[in-house]
Amino acid sequence: MPALIPTRFSGIVTWLGNVPDRDAALQSQPLAEIMARFDGPEGEAHGGLTRSSCSRVTGQYRRGTTIRNVRQFSVLSAQELAAIAATMHLESLDPALLGANLVIDGIPDFSLVPPSSRLQAESGATLVVDMENRPCTLPAKVIESAYPGFGKRFKPAAAGRRGVTAWVEAEGMLHLGQRVTLHIPDQPTWPHLDVARQV
Repeated sequence: MPALIPTRFSGIVTWLGNVPDRDAALQSQPLAEIMARFDGPEGEAHGGLTRSSCSRVTGQYRRGTTIRNVRQFSVLSAQELAAIAATMHLESLDPALLGANLVIDGIPDFSLVPPSSRLQAESGATLVVDMENRPCTLPAKVIESAYPGFGKRFKPAAAGRRGVTAWVEAEGMLHLGQRVTLHIPDQPTWPHLDVARQV
């Protein structure tokens, strides 16, 4: 039996973008297509085969340690993005304001897909899901500039809906309207998870 199971769940790419200069702005620039290379989305400031460790992994590394970059892509769900906007009392929320690279429409409970799942496009481009992308305060400033008074609402509204981070396993082109299929690992839940969380 294969270690990865193709599922009946798939979605359509509804938005693509990249952040050309993270020091200048977190906001993404929308694109019609992106070449997914082994070092991430072409032209993406968060790309690269490695990155400096940040606050997300201080339990494992001293801040600034060079580690493998498994956060090359920020992938969002169109449904969850709409839910975030509704919770914030906005009509809609532009994924560019969140520094997104890819928005997929059609995969349910997208932020909860298992780590090591694959998102495989019709072109063969394949992304490996690292894990849920926990919401932080960085997009709040960008959102605030577009919607004054709404920036602080983002983090609580995005809990459990912020999408996932991913890295490139197979290179290929991603373009608007392309179908992406979800493949999940054939592995049961680790039975010691509740005990491990108490450490």
